[in-house]
Amino acid sequence: MLLVAVASLTFALAAPADESWERYKSRFMSADGRILDSGNGDVSHSEGQGFGMLLAEAQGDREAFDRLWQWTRLHLARTDVALFSWRYDPTNVPPVADPNNASDGDILIAWALQRAASRWQEPRYAQAAAMIREAIAEYLVVQRGGYRVLLPGVQGFRGEDYVDLNLSYWVMPALLEFAQAEPDAGWETLVEDGLRLLEQGRFGRYRLPTDWLRLDADGSLTPAPGWPPRFGFDAVRIPLYLAWADQLDRPGVSPILALWNDPARQPPPAWIDVYSEARAEYAASRGVLAIRVLAGRDRRAMPAGLAPGDDYYSASLLLLARLAQRESVPAPD
Repeated sequence: MLLVAVASLTFALAAPADESWERYKSRFMSADGRILDSGNGDVSHSEGQGFGMLLAEAQGDREAFDRLWQWTRLHLARTDVALFSWRYDPTNVPPVADPNNASDGDILIAWALQRAASRWQEPRYAQAAAMIREAIAEYLVVQRGGYRVLLPGVQGFRGEDYVDLNLSYWVMPALLEFAQAEPDAGWETLVEDGLRLLEQGRFGRYRLPTDWLRLDADGSLTPAPGWPPRFGFDAVRIPLYLAWADQLDRPGVSPILALWNDPARQPPPAWIDVYSEARAEYAASRGVLAIRVLAGRDRRAMPAGLAPGDDYYSASLLLLARLAQRESVPAPD
């Protein structure tokens, strides 16, 4: 049973104050609780708010957690469903120009609230988490092509005979904990079918997943039209979440590690086209290298902290990889 894996995700007491977390807050978190995407003009995303809330909870930093959650509720919460608009741009009028959600952001926020409810024994967090889970299940989880799938958003991403998916939106450890909270709600099937999609939805000589995947009504899988067929900035999160959920034995992991560890191409490229094998002319970020360490189970090689050149996304991946390592891998003797 996949739920066995969730046993390792219990909420440990907060680690001693983490200097990297303090640096992260000072660089990427505004005074009112907005996480700034420094690589994209300081816009904000529901995903970034979820990352920040997870990291604040893990550090036992309730003051930061509450600021992040308050900003998220005030500026991203939709009024029609218990989900969150995906993007906030302070230079736009209004700042939220597109009300559509991003399901990974919704999952991350709900997971952070669920964890915070356990840590601080706060019923309001638990109630909010339950409402978001209910909305995700109602509006974003559908049956298509023989799979139970997670839609990327309420609007778009589907046609009469297909859906477009992003496997990095399956935040596996969160979904397993949702299944533990609601054993009969179908979360475990969503995880199992996400793992099946990862096994079947790999392409090219390197057998890599692409950032975006099209699932046709007959169950066939191809890279989704409209996006480059790349193992890129989204798909790098797949091994992060698999490691966190203790699912590194899955067939889709070893080809990713083979790409990242190719001795002829170090440091590894930020992305690769799965068909043409064209590669980015710049290297993967330190956050991606931290995921490589996590997926390779090499505890000693994990980067110690943030560097001046780490942007929001790299810094987030690095701190999340360190958190996943702490929660998913037994400490050495």
